[in-house]
Amino acid sequence: MAVESRMLRGELRHDEPMARHTSWRVGGPARCWYRPADIEDAQRFLAGVATDEPLYWVGLGSNLLVRDGGIPGTLVAPGGGLTGLRRLGETGIYAEAGVTSARLARFCAQAGLAGAEFLAGIPGTLGGALAMNAGAFGGETWDLVRRVCTLDRGGRLRWRPATAFVGGYRSVRGLKRDEWFVAAELALRPGADAAALQQRIRDLLATRGRHQPTGQPSCGSVFRNPPGDYAGRLIEAAGLKGHRIGGAHVSERHANFIVNSGHATAADIEQLILEIQQRVEQRFGIHLQPEVRILGVAAGAAP
Repeated sequence: MAVESRMLRGELRHDEPMARHTSWRVGGPARCWYRPADIEDAQRFLAGVATDEPLYWVGLGSNLLVRDGGIPGTLVAPGGGLTGLRRLGETGIYAEAGVTSARLARFCAQAGLAGAEFLAGIPGTLGGALAMNAGAFGGETWDLVRRVCTLDRGGRLRWRPATAFVGGYRSVRGLKRDEWFVAAELALRPGADAAALQQRIRDLLATRGRHQPTGQPSCGSVFRNPPGDYAGRLIEAAGLKGHRIGGAHVSERHANFIVNSGHATAADIEQLILEIQQRVEQRFGIHLQPEVRILGVAAGAAP
């Protein structure tokens, strides 16, 4: 790196086991792992990364599968560092990419700002929610966005309006290559009763807890819902509820969740994903598209 580590204020680790940083609790080591102290520190760090170095930006690892051979590159983890959160005027919120979705939902509710309650049940950070247009209970992240701030691998910041992006189902178009979301300004509905909003959050979380395996290591929903149907219904109809490969199994509570029973490898999970896709396609002619992001190399593979 061109920037000396003593000039950085964040946390730098080498050969960092990614099982510590993914909700599935699996994954080999990242060659270089960095948690920036703030946006300025992230700028300085990225500006010092070699132009040919593989570079990844990862939130809390709640929608991520890292293969057992790890990541032969540099990984930036904004969670715990880029956590600025404040109100802007009567309707606005400024939030940085490392703010958890749950914290953002609670902050808005306590301020009497409506529209973000659905975020309480989404694991991960705002950065990830922006990148995949995360949604639940009829709400989607980009419905709230006024403008976003991005950072490229050269360390340059840029503010752009929400109209520069197109949010789709679990996707967003408009982000350039080697560019990441670091902050956003959101617009919400003012004047709501804070107690009522907080009760709605509790109700949504209770509903999620009844229908999803929230107490077990998983990544949330593994597959996108195909048009006019539900991935969970198709997986269950294919007879795959409870199906196991190694230490990974399809949840008995919700078939669109794959759970680590305690000794799964990333290879177990990836093989189970592929088998689910094959079985559902054979049975229904529908190819399920994963929501989960898969990074790294298999164990024993050359980087």
